[in-house]
Order: sequence, then C-alpha cells, then structure tokens
Amino acid sequence: MLMERLNKYLASTGVASRRNADKLIAEGRVRVNGKTVTELGKSINEVNDTVMVDDKIVKPASDYSYVMFYKPKGCITSLNDEKGRKTIYDYLSELNIPHLVPVGRLDYDTEGMLLLTNDGDLAHKLTHPSFEVPKTYLVKVKGEMPEHKLAQLRKGVVVDGELTKRCKVKLLEYKDGESKLQITITEGKNRQVRKMFESVEREVIFLKRIAVGELRLGGLSRGGYRYLSEEEVYYLKHI
Repeated sequence: MLMERLNKYLASTGVASRRNADKLIAEGRVRVNGKTVTELGKSINEVNDTVMVDDKIVKPASDYSYVMFYKPKGCITSLNDEKGRKTIYDYLSELNIPHLVPVGRLDYDTEGMLLLTNDGDLAHKLTHPSFEVPKTYLVKVKGEMPEHKLAQLRKGVVVDGELTKRCKVKLLEYKDGESKLQITITEGKNRQVRKMFESVEREVIFLKRIAVGELRLGGLSRGGYRYLSEEEVYYLKHI
C-alpha cells in the first residue's frame, strides 16, 4: 500500500508548501474521500484516496516547471492584491502554468531573483529554515558602514525579538554618502535584511537579491523570466 503523509501529498500537487499544507488541513479546507480532515500527520493512500482542497480534487503534478524571474521593485509577491497593486503574476500571466508559486518572497520595494515552481517538495526545501539555503543580496544604505557594525551583522542582531544567524557581509564601496554591500543570509524572515540594517542604525535605500545558493541572477532584465536548466534544477534539489 502506497501511504504518504497528507501534507507531503498536498505539496506534491503544488497547491502549497508542506508548512502551508498543514495550515490548510488545520483550517478544515482539506477533505479525503469526502470527509474533512483536520488531523496533522495523517497519512493517505496516494493511489486510492481522493483528496480535495476547497472542494477541488488535487493530484500530484506529473510535469514540474521551474522558473527564474527578475522581480522589479514596485510589485508584490502575491496572486492578487486588495489595494490594486501590480503583482508578479502580471508579468508571468503568459506562462499559464497551474499552481506556479513563488519560493519565498521579496517585499514590494525589493527587486531581484525570485524562483517559482509547482514542485511543492522543492519549494519546501528551499524555504524551510532547517535547510539553511543561502540567499545573497546587494544592498545600499545611507552613511558609512564601519567595521564594528559589519561585525555586529556577521555575529547576529536582534530582529523581531530573535537573534539572527551568523551571516556573511562584505563592504564593496563607500561613495557619495552611501555604502554598497553584499550580504548572504540563510534565513528568510519578513523584511529581514532591511531590519538587520535598521538594528545597526542604517537605512536601506536599495535591495536586490542576486543569488540563491550558487544560482545567480544574470541575463535577465527587470520583469523578465526564464526556465531553469536541468543542471540548475538538479543543483537546487541537492543543495
């Protein structure tokens, strides 16, 4: 009998990451063979059981897609927005890939690399803190960045009441009253990079994600996208 955890099964369909699949279950939005399931950790028979989310049958995607997108500043990482702001899907509408979801988020004022996929297992791996996938950003802040402030960032600073993990920070240049830096973190807290610099009294005026692991943003213009190569997908799965 082919038994599988329900949250992993839901992730394989592309409707949510494993973490968000648990939320769907807890909210009573998932049914198995017509019965609502709220028990976390439940296993199902992936061949014989029928799984529904919000009254729609979901099945594992047979052909996954992996996309790199250069998110411009001034759009949100969401399917729609109650404020009427532009979303990443306004740039990606021609792809027409079912259940294509962003791997993590970039805030409204941040630009750069955003990966999207309907492979729920890979999305879970790349976003879960336990895997510590490095993400690299180019940052500009107002003012100088003396060594003692860089040391604070590298060692860890308090963000939203928690100490951030050690990270890599390199000062690239100081010019016209602004410091340009490169920072690599292994977490993904909300607006983390901005808050880290706020903790050392520096305001971020430009933020761009340039890499996830060794996969770098290059050859794309703002708003552009491309499919990942087989080698790139293999790398992400084994990062």
